[in-house]
Amino acid sequence: MVLYFSATGNTEFIAKEIAKRTNDECVNLLERIKNNDYTPISSQKPFVICAPVYVCEIPRFMTKYLKKLCFEGSKDVYFILTSGGYCGPSGVLLKNIFKKKKMVCHGHAEFKMPRNYVASDAYPMLEKEQAEERILSAYSQIDAVAKDILNGNTLTARKVNIFETIITVPFNPVWCKLKLKAKDFYAEDTCVGCGKCAKLCPLNNIKIVDKKPIWGKDCTHCMACISNCPTDAIQYGKITQNKQRYTFSKYDYVIKDKQD
Repeated sequence: MVLYFSATGNTEFIAKEIAKRTNDECVNLLERIKNNDYTPISSQKPFVICAPVYVCEIPRFMTKYLKKLCFEGSKDVYFILTSGGYCGPSGVLLKNIFKKKKMVCHGHAEFKMPRNYVASDAYPMLEKEQAEERILSAYSQIDAVAKDILNGNTLTARKVNIFETIITVPFNPVWCKLKLKAKDFYAEDTCVGCGKCAKLCPLNNIKIVDKKPIWGKDCTHCMACISNCPTDAIQYGKITQNKQRYTFSKYDYVIKDKQD
């Protein structure tokens, strides 16, 4: 069973393609996470956990959810990670979670996808051609990864050295506490009050009041709200003014052309 969380579509794309090639079920964990639904998940096939990477780790809310979730049936698990270029020790940290569940970890694969973090000037969004190249490159990896999962092989990715782990593991919680704030999010008058942002927020941090979104104090900066707004009404301070938002759906033509 392929399980995933995806804010702007990168991880969803990879998860669904792997499920298609392994003839397996694909489950979006968003509603389970939003509703604190820890009903056990059962599968006779290996579990394939697909997650984005934020600041060298998978989202902290997803880590918390996976730690509490009970997996029944198969004891085998694979990990698929998507990032804008660096996954850090994410694979190792996931392995530690599932080893405590007495499950057999079969490695992880990393997919370099277009960036979606529009709320910072430190990570510039990619130009159209660059985004297309990354998607095509990731697409070319999928067959080999799916084949390894079907054959019970171990997935391999770049080995993270101990110095990287020492630096990045303490950095993540500090960054999340200091930088992942929701106070600068707001909706312009072009907002139509559709509520899509609230539905997509994994932390239930957005409420619709008088047909406008209001953000609470919890935020993971997943970019689901700002990137998926149908009218581009959501802004993050002045940083996102006139910036192009990224969602995979804007580039799905790249794969459709490849499949045709």
